[in-house]
Amino acid sequence: MSNIPNPDVIFPNEFKTSCFLKNVITAPNITVGDYTYYDDPVDPVGFEQNNVLFNYPEFGDRLIIGKFCSIAAGVKFIMGPANHRISSVTTYPFQVFGGVWAEKAPPHLSQLPFKGDTVVGSDVWIGRESVIMPGVKIGDGSIIAAYSVVAKDIPPYAVAGGNPARVIKKRFDDEELMDILLRLRWWDLPGEELSELVPLLCSPDLGVVKEELRGMLNRA
Repeated sequence: MSNIPNPDVIFPNEFKTSCFLKNVITAPNITVGDYTYYDDPVDPVGFEQNNVLFNYPEFGDRLIIGKFCSIAAGVKFIMGPANHRISSVTTYPFQVFGGVWAEKAPPHLSQLPFKGDTVVGSDVWIGRESVIMPGVKIGDGSIIAAYSVVAKDIPPYAVAGGNPARVIKKRFDDEELMDILLRLRWWDLPGEELSELVPLLCSPDLGVVKEELRGMLNRA
């Protein structure tokens, strides 16, 4: 099947409001999987500069985003250096302003709380203007409602929203279906095999979907 969409282009369609992010990322501590896109009518290719804030790779944290994620306009990822020192009586960053303050204050980055990597699974939809805080883990298949502030981990196949975001419900009532999806990892399938599976992945008949996907796992 020769007309499979190319994950290595910047703009996947003629509208040029969505871009495949992995092709515009330059920071060494940001990793994005195939087909994950950012949609923005103003500057989709400026994602790294406009939407990943306070990113200093030398701090040591990473932003890892999986495959087939949908990221809406205005979503922001806050990296660890956005934090302030909280182990002392003042949070003021004296060192960054130079002069005698810089001489007397300890190195700024070394005193910041380290939250670890921010990780977004595959097939995640993040709604418009949401904010993802440092060190958060968002599971595969989850949905983050628009204008949410995600400060804690979100499990796979959950719908979460609010400020701070909380889990509102599971995407599916069927625990077995979610287990099958997590085991199948359809986003890792070869291109032609995945293309054949698209009608099933888009079907609202979840009973049929579960049976077909279970069969795929059993044949593997």
